[in-house]
Amino acid sequence: MVSRENKRAAVHEKLQLLRSITNSHALSETSIIVDASKYIEELKHKVERLNEDIAIATNSSHQNSWPVQITVKTLEKGFLVNLYSEKSCPGLLVYILEAFEEIGLNVLEARVSCADSFQLEAVGGENEENIGEIIDAKVVQQAVSKAIKNWTESNEED
Repeated sequence: MVSRENKRAAVHEKLQLLRSITNSHALSETSIIVDASKYIEELKHKVERLNEDIAIATNSSHQNSWPVQITVKTLEKGFLVNLYSEKSCPGLLVYILEAFEEIGLNVLEARVSCADSFQLEAVGGENEENIGEIIDAKVVQQAVSKAIKNWTESNEED
């Protein structure tokens, strides 16, 4: 009899522990187990989402083996483009200038460093020939991102 009571007490204690871990407010044993089952399913879904996020982050880091930070700010007349990479990027400047030209952005002022890292700070203004077309910061950001992608792809071929 004592062992039966000890077993019941142990089961009750474990159910209470399970109830607290799963944040269940249930009182009956069955409801506690059902809540625990739902909690485990939620955890499984979280793990799946995290694994997907990790896979996406891993794939994007493989595609772009050195991260480039790009910021584009709208100025009164034009844009301020800042670009930074920890690694040197020979030839990237040409791709970026070609991208500016494609969208009709004139470089009014620029500072570039290509020694151990790549840094570009450029002030661009809209080309007067493109008066009807609207260029916003998002268009400039996309053009620079595309130039970086094209540069990366051309360097992978080498």
